[in-house]
Amino acid sequence: MHRIIKIVLIVLGVLSAVLWSSLPEADMPPSEAIQSVPMDLMFKVVFLLLLVATAASLFFGLKKTFTSPGGLMRILKTVGFAAVLTIVGYAAAGGEEQVVEAVQTERGLSTTVGTVKTIGTLLNIFFGMVVIAVVLMVFPSLKRLIGK
Repeated sequence: MHRIIKIVLIVLGVLSAVLWSSLPEADMPPSEAIQSVPMDLMFKVVFLLLLVATAASLFFGLKKTFTSPGGLMRILKTVGFAAVLTIVGYAAAGGEEQVVEAVQTERGLSTTVGTVKTIGTLLNIFFGMVVIAVVLMVFPSLKRLIGK
């Protein structure tokens, strides 16, 4: 199996190198370049690799979850925490009409209150995860410094 994977990766590497060398020139208009066969095949190779990586991650992650003791409980806790973070992010997001009007006048983009609320929610979730990550990195370090 290991040998087969190596051979497939070598073939994909050679194919990608050949496609890369035959990509359109830089002076070609983007509308024509995006429709070229090498570009199309490069996108297909990238999507194939993404599909394989996603499937492998999902398969081995679920396998480990169901075979390790307490794995399912950890997943449920994580999903519950993500749901709470999403609810808090949604509650904190602003979706005022003034923001919609400002985006339309300043940027010339048409948007809705729902879109603004969704973007605010996702930003709040991201910032919440950043704060949690920083706390989880700093707190154990401080605990070790103070504890010694």
